[in-house]
Amino acid sequence: MSILIHHFVVHQLFVNNEGKMQIIPRDGCVPVTPALEQLGQQLHHTFVSKPGKGVGHFLQDQNSEESAAQFAPALDSYLAHHESSPSDSDTVFVPFTRTAGDLLLKSLVDTGQVETGFVLFVHYEYLATQYLLVTLLNTKAHVEIDQQLELNSREHLDLAKMQLALRIDLTQYRIQPEQQRYISFIKGRMGRKVSDFFMQFVGCEEKVDVKQQNKQLISSVESYLSSEGLDADEKTAHRDEVSSYFKQQIESGDSVKISELAEKLPRDEENHRDFMQFTQALESPMEPEVQPDPAALRQLAKFSGQGGGVSLSFERKLLGDRVIYHPDSDTLTIKGLPPNLKDQLMRNS
Repeated sequence: MSILIHHFVVHQLFVNNEGKMQIIPRDGCVPVTPALEQLGQQLHHTFVSKPGKGVGHFLQDQNSEESAAQFAPALDSYLAHHESSPSDSDTVFVPFTRTAGDLLLKSLVDTGQVETGFVLFVHYEYLATQYLLVTLLNTKAHVEIDQQLELNSREHLDLAKMQLALRIDLTQYRIQPEQQRYISFIKGRMGRKVSDFFMQFVGCEEKVDVKQQNKQLISSVESYLSSEGLDADEKTAHRDEVSSYFKQQIESGDSVKISELAEKLPRDEENHRDFMQFTQALESPMEPEVQPDPAALRQLAKFSGQGGGVSLSFERKLLGDRVIYHPDSDTLTIKGLPPNLKDQLMRNS
């Protein structure tokens, strides 16, 4: 499925000759072309594929004098104009992004952070849901070869390094703001949180720890499968179904719905319950919807860990077969070592 871009604006953050942060605003929206639509598609895919995101909402008790309190009203003003006059809303979107850019610059100065690059504001639609994506990206040099076999150096946006980004579900924000889950954002970068300044400039408060929520969900799936008395092959088959559903929701940018996930898992006929009822009976019940974290897929497929100079990873289906865990002695027995590992061991024995 492709996205529909309503408006696309880019501004530049840089450090001037006096060593101060400065922003250069763009005068108008970038014209929507097939190339821009492709870029928008890549931005959408990159964001939804990023693991470790958080979910939140606009602060409700902001001091009106704080810069963070200005983002939501500016967004509301733009959305009201877009809904009433969509064909003319680009004249309002650009001033909105300039206001937002100034707020980001102020947040950087207030927190003592120095960030340079291009700030992208993208209002787009995907699967009947409207979003506003805001991200700060840098460029990366690459070399092209033309038909005359000449080498030319070009710069392109480094989407792979997207770390400072947030996305507002505009549809949910307008229809169901009380759920307080309409803002999603990338949380970590090199040991510090994005909330240091990137969340501050929009006035966002974290509501849900997506990583922890996904960890609880995967743990609940495993506990439920274990309680059903299934054999190893049956468990693997159901894990594969859950994994496929996760991937589908990640690709679409949609949430994992516990009711839909319950349909992928066996029903406990003896106790007249399904997975959804199982999660509601937990000490900490699962919420009806969970934003999927790509990192959770690895937990479904593999056991992995590292520490004390040891790094180990193996497929779940091997536990109890080629890999035996002895809890009393805290040891693993591995039958049939990988050939390259065995070769290294033999040469150093």
